[in-house]
Amino acid sequence: MFENVQAAPADKILGLMMQFREDPRDNKLDLGVGVYKDSHGDTPVLAAVKSAELRLFDSQKTKAYVGVQGDKEFCAEMASLVLGDSVSMDRARICQAPGGTGALSILSMLIGRTAPDATVWLSDPTWPNHMPLLKNARLKTQQYPYYDTKNGKLLFDGMMEALSAAKPGDVLLVHGCCHNPTGADLDLAQWAAIADLCLEKGLLPFVDFAYLGFGDGLEEDAAGLRLLASKVPEMLIAASCSKNFGVYRERVGAAMIIAAAPAQAEATFTQLMSVTRAVYSMPPDHGAAIVRMVLTDPHLKSEWITELNDMRNRMLKLRSGFAEALRRESNSSRFDFIADQRGMFSRLGIAPEEIDRIRADHGIYIVGDSRINIAGLPDNRLDEVARAIVSSIE
Repeated sequence: MFENVQAAPADKILGLMMQFREDPRDNKLDLGVGVYKDSHGDTPVLAAVKSAELRLFDSQKTKAYVGVQGDKEFCAEMASLVLGDSVSMDRARICQAPGGTGALSILSMLIGRTAPDATVWLSDPTWPNHMPLLKNARLKTQQYPYYDTKNGKLLFDGMMEALSAAKPGDVLLVHGCCHNPTGADLDLAQWAAIADLCLEKGLLPFVDFAYLGFGDGLEEDAAGLRLLASKVPEMLIAASCSKNFGVYRERVGAAMIIAAAPAQAEATFTQLMSVTRAVYSMPPDHGAAIVRMVLTDPHLKSEWITELNDMRNRMLKLRSGFAEALRRESNSSRFDFIADQRGMFSRLGIAPEEIDRIRADHGIYIVGDSRINIAGLPDNRLDEVARAIVSSIE
């Protein structure tokens, strides 16, 4: 059976990780892998998460399955965190999923089951795993212009022009905040225009919400998604807790359905549960139980919000400091856009051969499309990194 199997194309980010591990240089720097790092270069366990984990250890009395939907209280808390009061909850259904990727996957399979002829429109560029998981669900895809990498600007007019070709029943995949890989986000007026477009053309919005709280704040980051939810009859949301709770390896996410009426929501949810049952049967409990405990305990929630604010503010400070360092080294405003963007990522807009030189000469690892992890920048090496980048580009 396997004698003629061809090796799958290597994942570029995973390949970069392996190169980094094998690099013997002491001053090497990983700006590729998408995890938050503190000032010591570590990905910390949040204090609120650690406290909840200890409580869970002391109180948990069984490891029995939690059910196909997962932890129902976790689901309710996630719905409140993401949606607020933007939509009547009798129109919404939520299930726990193994990470944001798990939520994206089962919702994509739901689309494939209920609307197999739909085209999913996604941004160019987008998170590298979007296309593979959509293809895995056997969905047709089409990309819309989103970002001018050379000039560091959002291409909203081009996006809207391209989407004018979308057909009723098509799906519009958008990033809820902190766009990966560009850091360029939609403003509220643009969210409103997208809502109007979805209503006019009969499109189903599908929001990937992986970085809530990493942009401008919990409420601010959710504002666009909530505006959209308040206007459209149907919507899909894939939410992740990996970044804002720092529980990457626990795989904590939520898949949300909003329908025009409660009966439609319930019928669609049964299909989602059928998809889930066939894919992984039951979701993992540990991480979701931790998140649920944090969100339901006022002290832990307050502590978590403080820690989340600290992470976000550190990234904002790194953005402004790095943009200033690049301005000094390049004697230009070429990289000023970095300070205006949000979240963990930005694209430098430099060529692949320049990225290769930066890695070879300075041990700084950047993804081939020039995406850098802002949170991976060491506070005390901004000038050094900026100097290495500027000295390596044409």
